[in-house]
Parts: sequence; C-alpha cells; structure tokens
Amino acid sequence: QVQLVESGGGLVQAGDSLRLSCAASGGTFSNYAMGWFRQAPGKEREFLGIISWGIGSTYYANSVKGRFTISRDSSKNTVYLQMNGLKSEDTAVYSCAAGWLRTVWPKGSWHEYTYWGHGTQVTVSS
Repeated sequence: QVQLVESGGGLVQAGDSLRLSCAASGGTFSNYAMGWFRQAPGKEREFLGIISWGIGSTYYANSVKGRFTISRDSSKNTVYLQMNGLKSEDTAVYSCAAGWLRTVWPKGSWHEYTYWGHGTQVTVSS
C-alpha cells in the first residue's frame, strides 16, 4: 500500500522559510513524478511544481518559481519542498502527490495523480 506522508508545516512569519517533506513508502517510484500542490480556503487546488523521481528534473508553476525549490532524497524515499520568502498568501494546506511520470509531466492536472498525502497546514502571518 503506497503511502505519502507530509510533514514540516506550521505557523511562520512573513519572509520566513520552511521546508516540507513528503515521505513515500509501500511502492517503487522510479517511474513516477512527485508533485506538490496547495489549497487555500475557498480556492481551487493549485499546482506548485513537480520532480521526476528517477532523474530529479523539476518544473515549477510561475507563481512560485524562484521562491520554491523541490528536491528529493532517493535513499530516504523523500521529496522536499523548500519555501523561501513566504507571504501571507502562501497560507494553505500543502500536499504531495505521486503520478505516473508520462501522465503528469510536467503539469498534469491534480486528478491525474494516483497517490496523495493528507496534507500539512502552512500558515504565514504578516
């Protein structure tokens, strides 16, 4: 059973940095890509970026390019989302998801992803 578990969320001040983790287990992910999404109250789920598990290629949404960085540690089966210069509008529930690389690369819709974590809350106070 594939499981994705996010961690690292919390309450931070505007301008702070935060690193989220997504630990994957229960499967082999070499042919998958891991995406990061967020959803703020009353808003649609927003794609943030994606990383290919095998090679580590990345792609980012324009809204976060230059502020957010996705990386992975294959030895730990963990993907990270480094967020810098956080703003109040970054407040949301952040989720990671795994999808078949050929299907979701580079900006497949959220419903094309196969596995999802439960999300972690990030709150940025101004």
